[in-house]
Amino acid sequence: MEDEALGNTFRRLMLSLMSFDYVVVFAYRGKERPLDLFSTFNAKEHVLFVSLYQAGPYLLDPFYHAACAPKPGVWRMRELAPDRFFSSEYYRTYYVQTGLAEEVGFFVPVSGQVTVVLSLMRREATGSFSAAEFALLKKVEPLVAALVRHHWADLDRRFDAALAKTGRNRRKATHPPADGVWRHLNLTERETSIIELVLQGHSSESIGLKLGISTGTVKVHRRNVYRKLGISSQTQLLSLYINSLGH
Repeated sequence: MEDEALGNTFRRLMLSLMSFDYVVVFAYRGKERPLDLFSTFNAKEHVLFVSLYQAGPYLLDPFYHAACAPKPGVWRMRELAPDRFFSSEYYRTYYVQTGLAEEVGFFVPVSGQVTVVLSLMRREATGSFSAAEFALLKKVEPLVAALVRHHWADLDRRFDAALAKTGRNRRKATHPPADGVWRHLNLTERETSIIELVLQGHSSESIGLKLGISTGTVKVHRRNVYRKLGISSQTQLLSLYINSLGH
């Protein structure tokens, strides 16, 4: 079954249960560019939700990090988001443009490295998924997972093909790949770890807990990074990140 046919089968199944505005299906493998398997966006929406997202912002997405963990099952965005996600510059600058009230995802690992995420999205006018609707999604999760594992089992091959193509074209690129932005900006490994968590929406306290260092040490590293990069705010940090990706 081809991507479009399987995506539409999933969409029709979900519509038989509840209403929503969009469906998008991505496959993730490490820091590689996600594969766009299916979506219901128009051309303008596709640029924001898919093309721009694939260029680098996916590295800051809670769904991406849950896919890499992996965390199988059905999850609401707010269950996976860091403690400061909804006040982060990534949320204010990028995610808020989507106009979504809520996003819910089916997370299905299909190999040792690849996880497929099937997202249902509701715009603000539609409102969030109710507790009863979310419970229903959990009940159908085994069926969705079986469908995905049966028809999208060979995605490693497609990732390998995309990676080979990227390698051939890399010397023509005018900007670094998404996973090389921080090296391009000459940050140390520790600085990179901290600044990635900052942009994902973690507070200094949350970063300290994740990395096993004190909150004070986190703040010192953040100040050093800002000084090294010649910036003074998270707004400038995100702008520098996006510009380094060539956008």
